[in-house]
Amino acid sequence: MFYYVYMLKSITPGTKKTYVGYSNNVNLRLNKHNSNKGAKSTKGYKWILIYKKRFKSKVDAMKFEYKLKSNKVQRKIILESYSK
Repeated sequence: MFYYVYMLKSITPGTKKTYVGYSNNVNLRLNKHNSNKGAKSTKGYKWILIYKKRFKSKVDAMKFEYKLKSNKVQRKIILESYSK
């Protein structure tokens, strides 16, 4: 089983939010975020997937998720590369 670290961008008008998480099923997780059953900070917004990276272990995915969540520069680079 593979795990993925993903980054979402809010498409709700008037917002500039991004969200980073990990999952073994990114499409199911995105659907949960968009149906207000995801993380607390994603409720009330609509999301699109802009980035995902695959890992062989949950531990490696969790480590990378933590790094990406705390690295605003890398998140901005991902966001800008998506927007191009």
